[in-house]
Amino acid sequence: MAVKITAHLVQLTYEASLRSFWRKEALRKFLRQTHVAEGHLATWSPDESKRDFLDRTFAALQRSEKGKAVIGEIALSLAEQTTFPDLRNWEDSADKIQDASKAVRELKALIARQAEEVRSERERETAKAKAREEREELQRQRTSLAELMQRLNELVPRQGTAPGGYAFQDWFYDLLKFTEVEHRKPYNTGGRQIDGSLTIDGTTYLVELKFTTTQAGGPDIDIFRSKVESKADNTMGLFVSMAGYSSIAVQEASGKKTTLLLLDASHIFLVLTGGISYIDLVRRIRRHASQTGESFLPVNYFGG
Repeated sequence: MAVKITAHLVQLTYEASLRSFWRKEALRKFLRQTHVAEGHLATWSPDESKRDFLDRTFAALQRSEKGKAVIGEIALSLAEQTTFPDLRNWEDSADKIQDASKAVRELKALIARQAEEVRSERERETAKAKAREEREELQRQRTSLAELMQRLNELVPRQGTAPGGYAFQDWFYDLLKFTEVEHRKPYNTGGRQIDGSLTIDGTTYLVELKFTTTQAGGPDIDIFRSKVESKADNTMGLFVSMAGYSSIAVQEASGKKTTLLLLDASHIFLVLTGGISYIDLVRRIRRHASQTGESFLPVNYFGG
């Protein structure tokens, strides 16, 4: 762990160094272990006090980045002390150890505050980076959703035609791909054409797409329900009719333990305008169906 070399830290490190060792040789050994240069230690004359030598040492160390790194190493080593062997067996050992302990506690507390400040700063920087990434992702999504919106609008003149239906089918699965919904494109099984399937929260939904100018009616619901009921028990159906549904169709699809969910153009455009994710859209309608037995939940009721 690195420490920030401030005037306060230097002063506390100086005091802890001075008070943690009584004999010069013990202090010299400690400084050597913390990588104070041997050439500098050699300048310590027998008649120079510990305080005077430490004054010179800390002044010299602060003149370079390498020296400041040594101060940091000294500080960390001192902060790790729990006993003071060099202060034992003196007449005033208790006082010496008390003073040394106080100096080390103050140094350790400063290092801990610095570490907390560093953690907080890192957390702030991480939060800023995350927020920036989220803004960029949101912008990317808006751009891509806008492109999907434009493509859908370009399909409107072809609504109700066979080519338009196939083009809408391709568009729909591009939407699922963009929204990262697990899906399978259209396939044929047992002589029946399935417009594809998707999986959300472990439930597989068969998909029925209707890109016509007329509403889906009761017969459309009956045919789709028979496809769904021919599958495994946990399979449900997701019907997307861009022109909406007749009242009879909604009534036919609804009921106790219904397996069908109905979406229309307003649901699709809610996703395209960023009002809700596709996955949350399906979850919301399914929750409504589970609670009420109603397969269709108009967009203007989503707030309830």
